[in-house]
Amino acid sequence: MASTLYYDLLIQGLPEAVTVRELVHGVSWTAAVLSDGKTGVAMHTAGDSVPRVFESLIGLPLAEAGRAVLSWNMEEASEALAAVNAWYNTEDCGYVYPDVKTLEGIDLQGRTVGMIGKMIGHGNMTQEDFSCARMLYVMDREEKPGALPDSACEFFLPECDLVIITGSAAVNKTLPRLLELSRNAEVILTGPSVSCCPALLQLGINRLHGRVINRPEDMLRAIVERRMSVNAYSLPFLVQAR
Repeated sequence: MASTLYYDLLIQGLPEAVTVRELVHGVSWTAAVLSDGKTGVAMHTAGDSVPRVFESLIGLPLAEAGRAVLSWNMEEASEALAAVNAWYNTEDCGYVYPDVKTLEGIDLQGRTVGMIGKMIGHGNMTQEDFSCARMLYVMDREEKPGALPDSACEFFLPECDLVIITGSAAVNKTLPRLLELSRNAEVILTGPSVSCCPALLQLGINRLHGRVINRPEDMLRAIVERRMSVNAYSLPFLVQAR
């Protein structure tokens, strides 16, 4: 199915020889540590009413555990995406430009922008960044001041020429539809949940702005202690279409 292509591309690049060694759960984030020591994170998405694909991802080959990104048990999908990100989000993942902001080099003058997930004021985007845009539509699944409900995506994304999507949309499975609605726009995926997998660029995504964990032990401790700050323990990296 075309709707699973994003996930298929992620799964195809995962190894059999590396396994999932550890999972760490927090209120906002889930982390995974692989047998080779690589660490990744993904936004924790609540939802455990549907049976899991696997009883546990721990000990499974990454190529097998990664299939759980398609799970409708959202907590399992969060774990799987964290494991996938541990593999892809490294400094040698390809076409990488370190320490680049989400919107660096993007001209917003007169543009119609759609933002999925209210990210202004979080990370590296401010309201001032969008002051020269013709229109900014912010849509979020959660009720937040100034944000439209995410159902508004069906109405507004087709008229946008730049769309910025939170990486957590990969967990809740809204991402394939968001990409379809944004097919005529420049598309940026951003946030710690983004998988920096170059193969994803063939889907019409122009920029993957994810995170590489550079202080894994500190990050795991922070998640457990519920004082998680992704920015404190990771570096922004960019995979960009040439």
